[in-house]
Amino acid sequence: MSSSTTAYKTDTVIRQEGMTILLEKLGMVDAERFISLIIREPFDYTKWRADLFDNLSVEELAQKANAYSARLEK
Repeated sequence: MSSSTTAYKTDTVIRQEGMTILLEKLGMVDAERFISLIIREPFDYTKWRADLFDNLSVEELAQKANAYSARLEK
């Protein structure tokens, strides 16, 4: 199932996909460390996302987006 589909995913599917992504991107040890950090420390994802680009101008954000996009194309 593609992430661009609008079909409802069960909690089990989301957990499985999340673990797969964590393992692919971080490896076993760092994926487990990440999970431990999330469980151990209170984390407000919505606030973090809202504050993430707060101090960037539109131009700076565009530069970061373009750089990220260029890295993906390699």
